[in-house]
Amino acid sequence: MAESIAQSLIDLLGDKLPGEVIVFLISLLPVLELRGGLIAAKLLGLPVLRAFAICFVGNMLPVPFILLFIRRIFAFLKRFSRVEHLIDKLEARSIRKADKVVKYRLWGLLLLVAIPLPGTGAWTGALVAALLDIRMKHALPVIAAGVLIAGAIVGAVMYGVFSFL
Repeated sequence: MAESIAQSLIDLLGDKLPGEVIVFLISLLPVLELRGGLIAAKLLGLPVLRAFAICFVGNMLPVPFILLFIRRIFAFLKRFSRVEHLIDKLEARSIRKADKVVKYRLWGLLLLVAIPLPGTGAWTGALVAALLDIRMKHALPVIAAGVLIAGAIVGAVMYGVFSFL
Protein backbone atom coordinates (compact mmCIF):
# COMPACT_ATOMS: atom_id res chain seq x y z
CA MET A 1 0.00 0.00 0.00
CA ALA A 2 2.74 2.49 0.94
CA GLU A 3 4.54 1.71 -2.30
CA SER A 4 1.46 2.47 -4.42
CA ILE A 5 0.81 5.72 -2.53
CA ALA A 6 4.46 6.72 -2.88
CA GLN A 7 4.36 5.91 -6.60
CA SER A 8 1.16 7.97 -7.01
CA LEU A 9 2.79 10.95 -5.30
CA ILE A 10 5.90 10.56 -7.47
CA ASP A 11 3.71 10.47 -10.57
CA LEU A 12 1.82 13.54 -9.39
CA LEU A 13 4.85 15.62 -8.39
CA GLY A 14 7.71 14.05 -10.33
CA ASP A 15 7.85 16.57 -13.15
CA LYS A 16 7.27 19.54 -10.83
CA LEU A 17 9.71 18.96 -7.95
CA PRO A 18 13.14 17.41 -7.46
CA GLY A 19 13.20 13.88 -6.05
CA GLU A 20 14.66 15.01 -2.75
CA VAL A 21 11.74 17.40 -2.17
CA ILE A 22 9.22 14.68 -3.02
CA VAL A 23 10.88 12.30 -0.56
CA PHE A 24 10.92 15.00 2.12
CA LEU A 25 7.22 15.77 1.62
CA ILE A 26 6.28 12.08 1.74
CA SER A 27 8.27 11.68 4.97
CA LEU A 28 6.27 14.51 6.55
CA LEU A 29 2.95 12.74 5.99
CA PRO A 30 1.25 10.66 8.68
CA VAL A 31 0.96 6.96 7.83
CA LEU A 32 3.71 7.13 5.14
CA GLU A 33 6.38 8.86 7.21
CA LEU A 34 10.02 7.77 6.86
CA ARG A 35 9.01 4.35 5.56
CA GLY A 36 7.10 5.80 2.62
CA GLY A 37 9.87 8.31 2.04
CA LEU A 38 12.47 5.56 1.76
CA ILE A 39 10.25 3.65 -0.65
CA ALA A 40 9.89 6.78 -2.78
CA ALA A 41 13.64 7.43 -2.57
CA LYS A 42 14.38 3.95 -3.85
CA LEU A 43 11.84 4.37 -6.68
CA LEU A 44 13.49 7.69 -7.57
CA GLY A 45 16.98 6.19 -7.45
CA LEU A 46 18.31 8.39 -4.64
CA PRO A 47 21.44 7.22 -2.80
CA VAL A 48 20.62 5.52 0.50
CA LEU A 49 22.44 7.83 2.92
CA ARG A 50 21.06 11.01 1.35
CA ALA A 51 17.59 9.46 1.27
CA PHE A 52 17.89 8.36 4.90
CA ALA A 53 18.90 11.84 6.07
CA ILE A 54 16.10 13.54 4.14
CA CYS A 55 13.52 11.05 5.39
CA PHE A 56 14.68 11.32 9.00
CA VAL A 57 14.45 15.12 9.02
CA GLY A 58 11.08 15.06 7.24
CA ASN A 59 9.66 12.49 9.63
CA MET A 60 10.93 14.23 12.77
CA LEU A 61 9.92 17.78 11.80
CA PRO A 62 6.26 17.48 12.92
CA VAL A 63 7.04 15.56 16.13
CA PRO A 64 7.79 18.51 18.46
CA PHE A 65 4.65 20.28 17.26
CA ILE A 66 2.55 17.17 17.88
CA LEU A 67 4.03 16.78 21.36
CA LEU A 68 3.43 20.42 22.22
CA PHE A 69 0.11 21.22 20.58
CA ILE A 70 -1.95 18.13 19.78
CA ARG A 71 -3.97 18.17 23.00
CA ARG A 72 -4.93 21.81 22.45
CA ILE A 73 -5.73 21.15 18.80
CA PHE A 74 -7.92 18.18 19.76
CA ALA A 75 -9.71 20.24 22.44
CA PHE A 76 -10.38 22.97 19.89
CA LEU A 77 -11.61 20.53 17.23
CA LYS A 78 -13.91 18.73 19.67
CA ARG A 79 -15.99 21.90 19.87
CA PHE A 80 -17.22 21.12 16.36
CA SER A 81 -19.74 18.29 16.33
CA ARG A 82 -18.73 17.11 12.85
CA VAL A 83 -15.17 16.26 13.88
CA GLU A 84 -15.65 15.45 17.56
CA HIS A 85 -16.37 11.78 16.78
CA LEU A 86 -13.29 11.57 14.54
CA ILE A 87 -11.04 13.03 17.26
CA ASP A 88 -12.50 10.68 19.89
CA LYS A 89 -11.85 7.76 17.54
CA LEU A 90 -8.26 8.86 16.89
CA GLU A 91 -7.60 9.27 20.61
CA ALA A 92 -9.11 5.85 21.38
CA ARG A 93 -7.03 4.19 18.65
CA SER A 94 -3.88 5.84 19.99
CA ILE A 95 -4.62 4.79 23.56
CA ARG A 96 -5.15 1.19 22.39
CA LYS A 97 -1.66 1.31 20.90
CA ALA A 98 -0.34 2.70 24.18
CA ASP A 99 -0.54 -0.55 26.19
CA LYS A 100 3.19 -1.23 25.93
CA VAL A 101 4.02 2.43 26.44
CA VAL A 102 2.00 2.53 29.65
CA LYS A 103 3.68 -0.64 30.91
CA TYR A 104 7.27 0.01 29.79
CA ARG A 105 7.11 3.83 29.43
CA LEU A 106 10.07 5.01 27.29
CA TRP A 107 11.10 1.51 26.16
CA GLY A 108 7.53 0.90 25.05
CA LEU A 109 7.49 4.21 23.19
CA LEU A 110 10.74 3.25 21.47
CA LEU A 111 9.25 -0.06 20.33
CA LEU A 112 6.05 1.59 19.14
CA VAL A 113 8.01 3.92 16.88
CA ALA A 114 10.83 1.55 15.87
CA ILE A 115 8.81 -1.39 14.59
CA PRO A 116 7.88 -0.48 11.00
CA LEU A 117 4.30 -1.72 10.91
CA PRO A 118 1.13 0.08 9.83
CA GLY A 119 -0.19 2.31 12.60
CA THR A 120 3.19 2.78 14.23
CA GLY A 121 5.80 5.47 13.73
CA ALA A 122 6.74 8.94 14.85
CA TRP A 123 3.26 10.46 14.44
CA THR A 124 1.61 7.72 16.49
CA GLY A 125 4.44 7.74 19.03
CA ALA A 126 4.20 11.51 19.46
CA LEU A 127 0.42 11.34 19.81
CA VAL A 128 0.65 8.55 22.40
CA ALA A 129 3.40 10.40 24.29
CA ALA A 130 1.30 13.58 24.34
CA LEU A 131 -1.83 11.76 25.50
CA LEU A 132 0.16 10.00 28.25
CA ASP A 133 1.81 13.26 29.36
CA ILE A 134 5.34 12.11 28.61
CA ARG A 135 7.47 15.24 28.64
CA MET A 136 9.04 16.36 25.38
CA LYS A 137 12.58 16.20 26.78
CA HIS A 138 12.03 12.45 27.31
CA ALA A 139 9.78 11.64 24.35
CA LEU A 140 11.64 13.47 21.58
CA PRO A 141 14.98 11.59 21.82
CA VAL A 142 13.18 8.26 22.21
CA ILE A 143 11.01 8.94 19.15
CA ALA A 144 14.12 10.01 17.21
CA ALA A 145 15.87 6.77 18.17
CA GLY A 146 12.80 4.81 17.11
CA VAL A 147 12.73 6.58 13.74
CA LEU A 148 16.43 5.77 13.27
CA ILE A 149 15.80 2.09 14.03
CA ALA A 150 12.75 1.92 11.75
CA GLY A 151 14.72 3.68 9.03
CA ALA A 152 17.59 1.22 9.34
CA ILE A 153 15.16 -1.70 9.05
CA VAL A 154 13.27 -0.28 6.06
CA GLY A 155 16.47 0.98 4.44
CA ALA A 156 18.05 -2.46 4.76
CA VAL A 157 14.98 -4.05 3.15
CA MET A 158 14.62 -1.45 0.38
CA TYR A 159 18.28 -0.89 -0.47
CA GLY A 160 19.82 -4.13 0.75
CA VAL A 161 21.43 -5.02 4.05
CA PHE A 162 24.89 -3.76 3.09
CA SER A 163 23.81 -0.48 1.53
CA PHE A 164 24.77 1.56 4.61
CA LEU A 165 28.37 0.29 4.64
